[in-house]
Amino acid sequence: MSRLDKLLAGWTFRTATPTFEPGEVITAYVSERNGDGLTVRIGDSIIRVEDGRGAAVEDKIRLEVTSFDATNHVGTGEVVEVLGPDA
Repeated sequence: MSRLDKLLAGWTFRTATPTFEPGEVITAYVSERNGDGLTVRIGDSIIRVEDGRGAAVEDKIRLEVTSFDATNHVGTGEVVEVLGPDA
């Protein structure tokens, strides 16, 4: 094993399109508010939330993923807690 191999052993790169499992709770920032609710983007993956519970754009929220399509990287979720803009 070369020195470079030893140095890089165990390193991985994050994907631009992470996938999520239903029931998984994640923390993210609200990137957009529209008439239908909120849009949360994690990399190129999008999670739409219908009831924003008073969250505004750029607020940090904790949400539970209710469904996720790994092929299109689009899902839905429900707000568990609004952590606010300073969180």
